Amino acid sequence: MNDVLYFNGPVQNGDFTFAEHPGKAVGIRLAEALNALLGREAVPHLWNTVALAGDVRHRHAADREGISRHQREERAMAAKYAPGPLPDAGLITDADPQVATFTLEVLQGMLADGTVSVQNMPVRLCARCGHLAGTATAAECRSCGHRAPRATRRAMLVFDRTVHGPILEPDDVQTTGARAPAHLLNIAHHVPQLLVLSRTRDHGVDLSPLGLEGMVLDPRAGLHVTVLAAADALRCTRPVMTVTENAAANVAAYGAPFRRYGATRLRYALHGKIPYTATTNDRLYEVHRAQQVRELFTRWYLPLCAARERSGIDASRIPALLKCLRRASLARPATPPSDLLADLRHRVAAGDMRWVTDARVLACALSHRQHTTRAAGLMRGTP
Repeated sequence: MNDVLYFNGPVQNGDFTFAEHPGKAVGIRLAEALNALLGREAVPHLWNTVALAGDVRHRHAADREGISRHQREERAMAAKYAPGPLPDAGLITDADPQVATFTLEVLQGMLADGTVSVQNMPVRLCARCGHLAGTATAAECRSCGHRAPRATRRAMLVFDRTVHGPILEPDDVQTTGARAPAHLLNIAHHVPQLLVLSRTRDHGVDLSPLGLEGMVLDPRAGLHVTVLAAADALRCTRPVMTVTENAAANVAAYGAPFRRYGATRLRYALHGKIPYTATTNDRLYEVHRAQQVRELFTRWYLPLCAARERSGIDASRIPALLKCLRRASLARPATPPSDLLADLRHRVAAGDMRWVTDARVLACALSHRQHTTRAAGLMRGTP
């Protein structure tokens, strides 16, 4: 259990800020809270920047000649955290040089052992910009808007799921104290036999060293390799990616060839969505005399609860959860009992989140958090 480290499923760098849309930060906050409870170091925040929308946005930007795509992504990510600072542990994207180097090393090994292959396949490309249209019929190119795709053949990076075994197994998802969602385990029935892992994008991990000119790694596969690269840098062999059920359903098939790499085993920690609109009413905190734990409730406790209520937290549960946190906060011991803290850490590493509504264990977690926060403040020379 000592090697478990949580990472957020890379967040897509879209048009939002965490201040306006705190739900986008749940995976990041959950990973931070769980790692702190384990007594582990802070990990970088992970971001998904390989998106067609990002290509189009940069291509049409008025200042395109004065700023690179990489710089645009960096500025957009920094704006997500405003007015606060960037995380001390930094940011990693699915197109960073260290991720690209790691990815090519992984893929070259997989090509050598036959896990993935390069095959000449029939494809549909936009006649104007060459964007890969896939197999579905589309009215117009999603990249440039042209309406005349052409059929051709092209070398593609593919993964044959039929020689791999199940796309997703129960052990790929942390399920201690809960059942693995059936729709995730049945995902193999809804994906093609050959999964195409290469895509036409302006930004991403360049696959030309593999003979795939103008192609990058599919971003759904890239999410997994980004976590692996971050884990490799921290010498962690048991990374766990925080992700919603819907996101896991969309990306798990493309992560199948990457979840086991050498001694490293990547798994998913599922979490539900949080109804943050139900947490903004000042009256809620006045009624429950919980003004002092408001930020703790929204930024720390609710993400932990979301890992227990993986289908999503119902808005009607917010008052009860706030009351639970306040009571535990009032009852927290001066020092977390060593036996209870050891048990808590074992449960956190195993993905057993039933403790979040256990008043005694929650009080221990709060005591531990208070101690580590105070110690971090002293190290930085702050009160």
